[in-house]
Amino acid sequence: MITLCMDTSHKHLTLALIKDDALLASSMTECFKQQSETIFPELEVLCKEANVQPSDINQIVIASGPGSYTGVRIAMTIAKVFCATKDIPCYTLNTLQLYSGNHDNCCVLLDARGKRAYFGKFNKGVAIEDLGVYTLDEISAFITNEEVLGDGTLIGREDIYVDLAKSFLDLKPQWKKVENIHLLVPEYLKSSDEYLVK
Repeated sequence: MITLCMDTSHKHLTLALIKDDALLASSMTECFKQQSETIFPELEVLCKEANVQPSDINQIVIASGPGSYTGVRIAMTIAKVFCATKDIPCYTLNTLQLYSGNHDNCCVLLDARGKRAYFGKFNKGVAIEDLGVYTLDEISAFITNEEVLGDGTLIGREDIYVDLAKSFLDLKPQWKKVENIHLLVPEYLKSSDEYLVK
């Protein structure tokens, strides 16, 4: 079973090819707002590295948001077209969940613009509180002694990003199967208009 994993929802373009329970090849490149230009050349390189043809891919997993309004849709559109055309299954992971990896008791925050961030608390990839979008002051008050992953500099911490390709594999039990690929939509935690805030 060959699985293609894709995340274009935040500042990184992450791609991974997994065979059964082993990572064949992966890439994680920071290219905010350039994912659409970069993803197909990167996919071609990845397939060559893993000696995999696109026709070998049996299923796809994507990060379904929250994140960049356009970014989330890049991987999602590719997955929808590919899965519908080949009649193969598609799975999703929440972006915050993906960024939490398999860490114990951690917080993830990702920039949502307008002095706000997407925020969640996780234990081994499972949300332990409701996910949401909060002001940076609210997030600072929520954090106690947990490790902070993601865009930590927003609140005066260090930016720490897990290996997102490895996260896809580590969180395989958390993949959610899409029952109808035509009805798949991004997970947004705020209204569409708010994504236009610079």
